[in-house]
Amino acid sequence: MLDKKVKKLRRHRRVRAKVKGTADIPRLCVFRSIKHIYAQLIDDDKGKTLVFANGDGLKGSKVEIAKGVGKLIAQKASEKKIEKVVFDRGGYKYHGRVKSLAEGAREAGLKF
Repeated sequence: MLDKKVKKLRRHRRVRAKVKGTADIPRLCVFRSIKHIYAQLIDDDKGKTLVFANGDGLKGSKVEIAKGVGKLIAQKASEKKIEKVVFDRGGYKYHGRVKSLAEGAREAGLKF
């Protein structure tokens, strides 16, 4: 189990070394727990969260809920006139729920 945590932490550090959000192009950060998935747009220059979305009120499988969260974050971002973001997968592998969230955000109009 420790090896799994260490690998995730290494992936996370590698991603965060390259990805930085600004006010014009914020960072789309994903957090995935066992039951839920969360997404937020962060301005790293100021250290502020601009937009937040989670799966409360959405029905379906975990992958379908993740896609809904992606669409919801894109909708909230467009209300704040944000079109481009950089994707921070948070050390998670790009498949399953993380991939579904990214695809949902792209379908709803976010560019990354």
